[in-house]
Amino acid sequence: MISKPVIMVNYKTYNESVGKRGLELTKKIEKYATGNWTVCPQAVELRETIKSTGLPVFAQHIDAVEPGSHTGHTLFEAVVDAGAVGTLINHSENTLELWEIEMLVSKCKGAGLTTVVCANNPSASAAAAALGPDFVAYEPPELIGGDISVSTAKPELVAEAVRMVNGVNTDVGVLCGAGVKNGEDVKRALELGTEGVLLASGLVKAKNLEAVIADLESGLL
Repeated sequence: MISKPVIMVNYKTYNESVGKRGLELTKKIEKYATGNWTVCPQAVELRETIKSTGLPVFAQHIDAVEPGSHTGHTLFEAVVDAGAVGTLINHSENTLELWEIEMLVSKCKGAGLTTVVCANNPSASAAAAALGPDFVAYEPPELIGGDISVSTAKPELVAEAVRMVNGVNTDVGVLCGAGVKNGEDVKRALELGTEGVLLASGLVKAKNLEAVIADLESGLL
């Protein structure tokens, strides 16, 4: 399990996280961060990132396929072999069917990988919690990549997601995503009962990484 509260950074497929730029981003997080951070590099950078850092490294996605003829898919066994400690599942930019989510959560549990299942509303968050992942990340799609954090724009829905997840399984932590960019966003998310945040462009595309890292950490309670 990763330590909490956590700041999880999804590198997505931004140009700023390609190749050496992605490795440099990881090194700067490791250098300047003092809290609990986790990074999710692009799939092609996964193994090299793991070799280059002591930070926990997650895959951005795993496909619900078995080894075989599945060109272009991200294989569970390959992610495990690369050394990832966990994975995002069902991000709004790469959604899965319910049976696929259930299959992947089960496989990850068997291999000791931490799972973060993304959900786009409180009810979906509760449904995801019923599958027993380590975390559910509540992210309204309309706020992803925007200028306003969900913890500011829709705090009542964050609190509702936490309440509903806890009502299903108190062992499942809740992360808050979509629009998170600064320490105040992090602070509000934690005050609403979450155990961390999931962000992307707010850090990956930042011009002054050191300043943004410090700002984000200022919100840790």
